Amino acid sequence: MRDHLPTDAPDALVIEKAQEVDAILISLNGDFADIVTYPPTEYKGIIALQVRNHPKILPNLMERLKDYLSANDNMQHYMGKLFVVEGHRIRVRE
Repeated sequence: MRDHLPTDAPDALVIEKAQEVDAILISLNGDFADIVTYPPTEYKGIIALQVRNHPKILPNLMERLKDYLSANDNMQHYMGKLFVVEGHRIRVRE
């Protein structure tokens, strides 16, 4: 997104740009895990990384995410879903 928007762009503009460029949004911003504000069925896919001020979990979280992405490499798998990635699990909401 840095190629398309300033790093301080509002959330609504970020998600709109992800849709425009036909991308799955991967974000550290916890706001995107709010299914009321961002209903998963309206988007190409949202992956919300849940670090919660514990940067020490990042290596484990990223390894879990990389494994999941490798096992599920079809973009259709992510369409209309929210993936909440935590250090110990990945939850899927539709």
